[in-house]
Amino acid sequence: MQSLVYIFIALAGLGVAAGSYFGLTFTPIESLVLAAAFVAVSIILLERTLRRRAEARLERAIEELSRLLSTDAQAGAVLGQRINALTDIDADRRLEVVEADLSVLGTVVRQVAEAVADLEEARKRQVRREAIAAAAPTPPVAANTSVPATVVPVSSPGATVTIAPPPSPVIQPTVLKLAEPPPPAAEAGQLVEAGPVIPLETLRQAIDDNRLIFHLQPIITLPQRRVYAYDLLPRLMLDEGELADAPDFMPRKGGESVVRRIERMALEDAIAIARRSRTSGTPAVLHVPLSRASLTDADFIDKFVTTLDANRAIAGALGLKIADADWQAMPLSERAALAAFVKKGVGLSLSGLKSLRQDFGDLAADGVRSVRVNATRFLSSPTEFSDFHATDIVKFLGRFSIDLIATGVNTEDQVLTLLEDGIGYVQGPHVAGPGPARADLVLERPTMITAPARVQA
Repeated sequence: MQSLVYIFIALAGLGVAAGSYFGLTFTPIESLVLAAAFVAVSIILLERTLRRRAEARLERAIEELSRLLSTDAQAGAVLGQRINALTDIDADRRLEVVEADLSVLGTVVRQVAEAVADLEEARKRQVRREAIAAAAPTPPVAANTSVPATVVPVSSPGATVTIAPPPSPVIQPTVLKLAEPPPPAAEAGQLVEAGPVIPLETLRQAIDDNRLIFHLQPIITLPQRRVYAYDLLPRLMLDEGELADAPDFMPRKGGESVVRRIERMALEDAIAIARRSRTSGTPAVLHVPLSRASLTDADFIDKFVTTLDANRAIAGALGLKIADADWQAMPLSERAALAAFVKKGVGLSLSGLKSLRQDFGDLAADGVRSVRVNATRFLSSPTEFSDFHATDIVKFLGRFSIDLIATGVNTEDQVLTLLEDGIGYVQGPHVAGPGPARADLVLERPTMITAPARVQA
């Protein structure tokens, strides 16, 4: 815009020069001098006007900045007053007083509860005595008269009070017989967990005879139905040529040495399979079962850490499958052993979760890469596992880089429902059952019986 004004001034100067030359009969030099003087005066006036405008804008900006600084100073003063007021409140002392009051109130509430419980118990005893007194026979009873026993309910669950009839016409003192309540498991309708079918000594002999083998059961991705990882499952070859699964022979209580031996063999096979599959160009991720029996053995821990140091290239392809019940009951010493494994690159997979209401940030920090839930229980009552919607659970776990695996899939309907819920990893007899690994991948151990033909899982 300013350039356009300068152009107009130059044109006006040319007009003045032309008018003075042709109209006033000035010489060319005089005309040029007059035009130059006109242009110079015009430029001076323009620059003076622009300078005044710039000064006015600068003054307004300075005034605005002064107002802002004044407002900031007022806000700082108000903030300082509020901070001083908060300091004068002395919140620590007041909180101590409130805590003391709450402690006294808790004591009073506990005393009131105990008094009410005592009153309730006294009332129940009074009602019981009144019921017994009302049911007790007061007149003499004839010799040939039979009085049936009277049963009066009492407050204890599962117990009854039986008033025995007098055996003779003479009135006998009232006899109270308390029937023993049934066992708690029977009351709740629970079944006592049965032990393994195969005895521990038979299992030891079978391991000595090298009849313990390890099969692979794949974990499948949805919807591609490709192999995500494998679970290494111990199985026992029987004399009839059949195979016994782990629940049939793994000890429930005791037999820690046998469990450690089985898990050590499983780790040896897993390392061999992972190393040879990587060499053959088809790397596989293997999950090996691990229990607290092995985590309490210092020799097992040292050998496993040494083996991981020697096989760092395949440490990331190994995972340890741990039952959630064992995980919750682990002391710090066993957690430290797992931390040593995780530091070498091994991942953890928690199986048998009954609830997803856990701190997955801490689980991810501890090296947990996947958690497993039973597909049937999860689909039938997902609210028992989490407060989130089923479609949001996987996204929530994905924030912590933890995969959710649904196990025990038995039907195609379950697969479709899990796929709709966004669960991308499944395992079960419907999608893929356990089977032997390729013969070129496993460790060959001499055996006393003929092993079944191995096929690729």
